[in-house]
Formats: sequence, structure tokens, C-alpha cells
Amino acid sequence: MTTPVKTRRVFVTGATGYLGARLIPLLLERGHQVTALARPESVRKVPTGCQIVVGNPLESGTFVEQVRGADTFVQLVGVPKPAPWKGPQFRAIDGPSAMAAIRTAREAGVRHMVYVSVAHPAPIMRDYIAVRSECEAAITAAGLVATILRPWYILGPGHWWPLALQPVYRLMEQLPGTRAAALRLGLVTIQEMLIAMTWAIEQPPSGSRVIEVPEIRQLGRSHA
Repeated sequence: MTTPVKTRRVFVTGATGYLGARLIPLLLERGHQVTALARPESVRKVPTGCQIVVGNPLESGTFVEQVRGADTFVQLVGVPKPAPWKGPQFRAIDGPSAMAAIRTAREAGVRHMVYVSVAHPAPIMRDYIAVRSECEAAITAAGLVATILRPWYILGPGHWWPLALQPVYRLMEQLPGTRAAALRLGLVTIQEMLIAMTWAIEQPPSGSRVIEVPEIRQLGRSHA
């Protein structure tokens, strides 16, 4: 990737999660100022080199003051390893944390919000998609300028099993009736996802935008 044009002040929730723990070191390496939100019991797991704010991601009042001055808010809190049977957890964690983040970003005057949603529509993961879609709608209703990324499944350490589905994906991509769905619900690598997120942070939009799987792949390959 090229050298960032401007240093960004980035506030990250979900700093110790699958994406956050990998995104923060990359942002720091590229010269950005990163502040990470963490619960007291997770502070020791936050990547070194960033400022840490101790708070509860479900309660905006515990961190809103520390967000002031940030120009980018990256919302990454979510239930690990989403599965169809985790609907109650999505409602208890993914939704409330995103709503708290939206309130905070608006109150603190953050210019750009980056939100990792999920590709949809899809025949499975209905509760997960419903919660993430509600959060997307809330971002729009709040009037925030945002980048919404919609991956389906992210391949990476501990998450390699979908590779067995690649022959099926390739076949579906060749058939007119299934091509669009296969591309929309395609697999992306952790590296492609991190590059796409970094690009989104470094290239904030003037208006909200959505980055789907094909563009995540394209960004990952063109900026590697």
C-alpha cells in the first residue's frame, strides 16, 4: 500500500477482536494515531502502541468524551464466530454496541464512521443480517458519513474451513442464475479485508458508501 496522504486520528472499538487486533498494528505502522476502547479485563490484550480508553462499548457515556477529536470511528464490536444459533447474542451485543457507537460518533462530531456489516440478502444468518441491517439504517438516520463494508466470510487463521467450498463458488460464478449471489456472498481473506478497511480510513468519502465483497477483493489486490 502507498504511504497515507494524511495522518488520521482513529478510535477503534473491538480492539482485541479478530479484525481489531490486526487492524490497529497496521494503522500504527502507517503513521496513524489510534485510540482503542477496551473493557478493564481486556486492556492487556490491546495491541501495543495505541492509547487505551477503558470503558463499556454498550454504554456510550463511558467513552464519548475520549472520542472527541477523532476524525474516524471504527466499530468492530461483535460476537466472535457468528453462527445462525447466536441470534440472542447478536441482539445483546452487536446491536447495542453499534447503537452506542453511533450515538457517540454523532455527539462527538466524528467526520467518518467505518462499520463492518455483512453481505445480504442471504438464505442463512437471518438474525445476524437483521441486526447489522438495523445498524446500517441507524447510521443513515443519524446523518453520519460512513463507510459500510459488507463481507460474508473472512478467511484467516482459525477460519479456513470455507476453502472447501471454493469449487462450488467457482461453479456458481459461472452460471447466470447464481453468479450475482456467488459474488455478493463470496469469500474474502483477512488481508483483503484489512487493506480495504485501511483504504477506507485513509480515503474518507464525502458521502456514505457501501463496499461489497467484489470491491473488498479488488481493493485488497490493487493495494497489496
